[in-house]
Amino acid sequence: MGGTDWLGWFVLRRNKLYTLFMTDRAQYRAITKGIAVSVEPVYLEANSSPGSSQYVWAYRVTIENQGQETVQLLSRHWMITNSRGELNEVKGPGVVGEQPILKPGESFQYSSGAPLNTPWGMMGGSYQMESTSGERFDIEIPTFSLDSPGQGVVVN
Repeated sequence: MGGTDWLGWFVLRRNKLYTLFMTDRAQYRAITKGIAVSVEPVYLEANSSPGSSQYVWAYRVTIENQGQETVQLLSRHWMITNSRGELNEVKGPGVVGEQPILKPGESFQYSSGAPLNTPWGMMGGSYQMESTSGERFDIEIPTFSLDSPGQGVVVN
């Protein structure tokens, strides 16, 4: 990526609204059955405490229906791995309290966050979707790096 690419977005955590800005952002993308999932992570230095082994990231997810049929996001399955290879799985209904319905051409965007006890790691997983015809299928959430600045390690 050349030049400076600015992105500003908001994250609601513990009833506080944070505005995030980052430059030269990394974007990770996967397309499954016509559903595109893009993720943009950012390290939250102000919320992290390296001396206490607490590192926090926010990420923005965009889910876009590029297919021909209306779909609904039913559930999520995240796999979060720290730099020691310790895996934490998170499963549950919907995302940020919602189970969005996406008609062809529509998209849904949300922001969330993830803490780690190491300065870097990675996340990825899947969403379970259901089409209007009743077919249930999983779509890929691309695996993305959680990298804190100055660590010199890039997972992905």
